[in-house]
Amino acid sequence: MYISKINISLRKTILDPQGKAIEHSLKSLGFEPIVDTRIGKYIELKIDAVSKQEAEKISEEACKKLLANPVMEDFTFEVTEIGGTE
Repeated sequence: MYISKINISLRKTILDPQGKAIEHSLKSLGFEPIVDTRIGKYIELKIDAVSKQEAEKISEEACKKLLANPVMEDFTFEVTEIGGTE
């Protein structure tokens, strides 16, 4: 059993209005050193696969086919082995 921890973020060339709104709010609360804020998604998948390589392939295909918009978003993931009873 494996767990895939996936981070999806807007590409740097895409405007992030939600990130800018959060950044503005943080600055109004006194967090002046913050110079940029980007919002993304974090997803965990528990995968019953026979190998880490298979779990990585499943993770990548899930991101490409559904979880991330390839026009606007980039993704990274990390797959680690876990016990089967979690």
